[in-house]
Amino acid sequence: MAEQILRWGILGAARVNDKLMPAIVEANNAKLVAIASRRPGAAAETLQKHAPNEKDAEAMDDPEALMSRDDIDAIYLPMANEEHAEWALKAINHGKHVLIEKPMALTVADIDAIEAAAKANNVTVMEGFMYRFHTQHDYVRELIDSGKIGEVRTVKTAFAFPMKPARLYRINRDIEHGGGAMWDIGPYAVHTARHWFDNEPVAATAMAKLNEHGADVSLSGIFDFEDGRYAHFEMSFEHCRRSEYQILGTKGGILCHAAWQPPTEQPLISYWTDEGENETIALSTANHFNREIEHFSDCVLNGKAPFLSFADARANCAAINAALKSASEGRTVKVGV
Repeated sequence: MAEQILRWGILGAARVNDKLMPAIVEANNAKLVAIASRRPGAAAETLQKHAPNEKDAEAMDDPEALMSRDDIDAIYLPMANEEHAEWALKAINHGKHVLIEKPMALTVADIDAIEAAAKANNVTVMEGFMYRFHTQHDYVRELIDSGKIGEVRTVKTAFAFPMKPARLYRINRDIEHGGGAMWDIGPYAVHTARHWFDNEPVAATAMAKLNEHGADVSLSGIFDFEDGRYAHFEMSFEHCRRSEYQILGTKGGILCHAAWQPPTEQPLISYWTDEGENETIALSTANHFNREIEHFSDCVLNGKAPFLSFADARANCAAINAALKSASEGRTVKVGV
C-alpha cells in the first residue's frame, strides 16, 4: 500500500466507540473517514460526541454503502456479538481489512470462514483484544521469565461490575444469540487465563446463573491445562467491580490489579515470593486502544502479521464454548478446536 496512513471506517455506533474512535483519530498512521449505523442519526451523534474536530469524517446511516467506499481501507467492527461473523465477511468480501471487536465470532466454524475469506481476499483481520497492547502485561511476563514466582501453576481471572439499566441490552437475548456475561466480558477473562500457559486447556468445568432471557448474568469455572495446572475464571454483572488476574507459581505469585480498565487508570502490579519478597509497583499509564489501532494499521501498511492470530481467536472461542456447554449440561466438557 502506497499510503502510510490507513483510512478507517467504523461499522456501528456502539458504546466502545468512546475509546476506539479517539484512538483512530490520535494514531499517527490512521485516519477516520466515516462511521455508519443502521439507527438513523446514531452515527452522526457518535461522531459529534467522540470526534467533534474531525470535520472531514462522514456519518452515514447505511453500513453497506460505507463498505463500498474506495476511500476506506480498513473497518472497525463493534456490532453486536452475534453479528460479527456476518458483517466481517461482508467487509472482507469488499476487500477491506477488519479489526473485529471481541469476540471474533460465536463459533469456531465462523472463525474458519472469516480466515478463509481473509486469505482469499488478501486482507488482514484481527480480533480486538485491546488489553494485550498494554505494557503492564510485558512487565508481568518479565517477572515470570525472571523466575521469581517459579513455574506457573494457577491463573485466576475476574471481570465483573453491577449491571446498569443503560447496559441491559447485553443480557436481553440468550447465550446462543450472543447474550450474557460470557460473550460480553468473558472473552477477556478467558483470553487472559489462556495467555499465561504454554498450551491450550483440555477441558472446562463451569456453572452459570441465567436470567429470564437465557443469558448468563454470572458464570464461573475452571480450565484444565493438564499436569495439575488450572485457570479459574469468573465474570458477572451482579458482583462489585473487579478487573484483575492473579498468577500463582511454585515460588510466589503476581497480581495485576486493573487488567481491562480505562487507559487513564494507574497500572499496579504486585508480586510476592516464598522468600519474603512483597512489592507493589506503579507503572506508567498506557493507552492500549491507541496502541492497538497503531499496531493494526502498521500491520496493514507494512505487510506484517497481526500480534493476535486466527489460531488464538479459534482457541479462545473453543474454550468459551466448552465452558458454556459445561454450564448448560452440568458436566466437565473437553475443549476442541
